[in-house]
Amino acid sequence: MSDKNDDDAPPSSPTAGSASTENAGTDGKSPTSVDSPSVSPAPGATASTSSKLKSNSLKVDILLKPAGDAPIMKKKKWTVDRTKKISWVSDFIKKYIKSEASESLFLYVNQAFAPSPDTDIGSIFDCFGSDGKLVLHYCRTQAWG
Repeated sequence: MSDKNDDDAPPSSPTAGSASTENAGTDGKSPTSVDSPSVSPAPGATASTSSKLKSNSLKVDILLKPAGDAPIMKKKKWTVDRTKKISWVSDFIKKYIKSEASESLFLYVNQAFAPSPDTDIGSIFDCFGSDGKLVLHYCRTQAWG
């Protein structure tokens, strides 16, 4: 019987209990450790880091480069929501370069192909983005593809 008590003793002993409390506090699994003021800065830092990742993952950096006879934009790098469509980018460029709505504007991904106007920027970035940005070339006449 003393063997069974010895086996049961370590989990209920104060040193084993304090060790499990320390592990629960560092793992963040204990609800009381989350509520304690000494642990609260760590979740705040984690939340700000995750919010930065969320904000970055919701936006895409686009590098707009002219081709052919297209006017050069003063600002070339833009941050756009992932959910925006290629047609939105085309309309934006037309407004920025003060082109008429009836004029054609062609967009190309990596000087290779013209994406469909209803394609999301995020999906194109996931497939063809490099170095954290998506390179789009714009021109008034058909150039590639």
